[in-house]
Amino acid sequence: MKNMDYCLNDNTSTSKSILLPFGTSDFEEIRKNGLYYVDKTYLIKELIEFSTKVTLFTRPRRFGKTLTMSRLHSFFDIQKDSKELFDGLRISRNSEICTNYMNQYPTIFITLRNVERLDFQFAFSNFKVAVQDMYKSHSVLAASSKLEKEDRELFSKLSKAKGTEFETVDALKTLIHFLYLHYNKPVIVLIDEYDVPLTKSTGTDFYDRMLFDIRSFVTPLKDNSYLKFAVITGCLWISKESIFTGTNNFYVDSLATSSFNEYFGFTDGEVQKLLEDAGALTQYQNVKDWYDGYNSNGIELYCPWDVIHYVQDFLKDRKDIPKCYWINTSDMNVIHTFIEKYGDKVKNDFEKLITGNVIRKPIKENLTYDLLNSSEDNFWSILLMSGYLTNVEPDVSEDYTFRDKLSLKVPNKEILQIYEGTLKEFFDDSVKTFKTDLETAMWIGDTEKFKEIIDKILLTTISFYDYKEDFYHAFLLGIFLGFGYDPESNREHGEGRTDIVLENPCGDKVAIFELKHSNSRSDLQKDCNKALKQIKDRKYTINYEDEFDEILCYGISFYRKSCMVKVFKVKK
Repeated sequence: MKNMDYCLNDNTSTSKSILLPFGTSDFEEIRKNGLYYVDKTYLIKELIEFSTKVTLFTRPRRFGKTLTMSRLHSFFDIQKDSKELFDGLRISRNSEICTNYMNQYPTIFITLRNVERLDFQFAFSNFKVAVQDMYKSHSVLAASSKLEKEDRELFSKLSKAKGTEFETVDALKTLIHFLYLHYNKPVIVLIDEYDVPLTKSTGTDFYDRMLFDIRSFVTPLKDNSYLKFAVITGCLWISKESIFTGTNNFYVDSLATSSFNEYFGFTDGEVQKLLEDAGALTQYQNVKDWYDGYNSNGIELYCPWDVIHYVQDFLKDRKDIPKCYWINTSDMNVIHTFIEKYGDKVKNDFEKLITGNVIRKPIKENLTYDLLNSSEDNFWSILLMSGYLTNVEPDVSEDYTFRDKLSLKVPNKEILQIYEGTLKEFFDDSVKTFKTDLETAMWIGDTEKFKEIIDKILLTTISFYDYKEDFYHAFLLGIFLGFGYDPESNREHGEGRTDIVLENPCGDKVAIFELKHSNSRSDLQKDCNKALKQIKDRKYTINYEDEFDEILCYGISFYRKSCMVKVFKVKK
């Protein structure tokens, strides 16, 4: 059954009266403060009925993972009294589950989102703090008569972040045991952002050590009779061989192959209801174009972070076009790294993606962070799981389970803008490597070298637009601006308008460029000659003949990713 219920805590639907959960992922805070909440509580029922010992949810950042874990913590934790928090929500209608599960089990909640630093000691110090917070939330154990004296002493050490590395890494196993002894009930474990320590240590000299510690930390999830069940969240599924070795009854739920798809992200109906409640329903198409498009096993989802930020801006009367909110929340290094390493191999695929087309690629959902950069296939897998691509729903004729490749596309305008900005930045950086050679060729009139370099740059860059004359104009103009020149563009000279004019740094030479777009490769020479003739016939050089020692007049014709360059010189 799909989740189609919504909750507006202040019970109004008038414009600008709602309070959004801006900057918080704490379920109790949202409910107690009357903030707008989209009801995802039926995940609780489905998790219970799923009967899997360990469930890993992998989702892109800002897709509601932490709020989900906070909600589960509030519902199950035996130390809490959460009835009022869930009143009116969908799960409250299931009296049997509420009676048997609400605040009935000792529940451990830990987030590893802050376990990061440039060296192991600092990173592990953050890990100890996370463990400390986990222990302090169960302070009842400090004086529990069900624990031995040495057990209480160990609990005290870990509550003060004074445990040894071994004791800290073993802390989850220890706490599960202590809670079982105290309550005589199996324990529920919730681990949020489990893969952050490995994400942040990738490429460092302590990755293997961090991998060992995280693997040891989650080992108690394997065949533990004290465990009721565990839920884990992260961005990637780190392969079973490296983290969850030997874990039985283990289920991975990803954005691409989800059984719980509607519980992470906003559905179309939920977004329409939020926009209606905010008095912003007229913005629906904009929001859909920019933030929708994530296909989760047949259901289209929006990124909640984006939708909430857009509505927040709308309510503050900033009713301009949608913005790119997501770019500042996600680590772009993975895209930069892969483009630098596989740029020549992936640029054609990116050209297809940014023009709205679909590519088919093999996808690996179980990866290891130390091997992320080892293949082009890993690149597409990471982009899919990180939310930079989405899979296209398979045709009914296709057997999804046994396909060796997935059809991928850019999900929405926001991600398209991220790609364009990232790839153009990469293009600008790569062009700088040609600066000296291109300038030398240009100012001595070496047309063969000039053509060779321009062809290389054309092959390197990603085409965001159709190959028309204005594209090549902007392309060449962008190169000169990137080199630090201050070119003139489309200025009147003689009896017409020159495409591009620039002076050399010494101030004794000027270059005039007339550009043409050819319809075929065989037209390159004819169009190049036409460009030179236009410079002569329209007397583009006349304003420079007294001021400069030499004028270089370039005719350049372009066809797709190749060009022809000719020059004639005018000297005093």
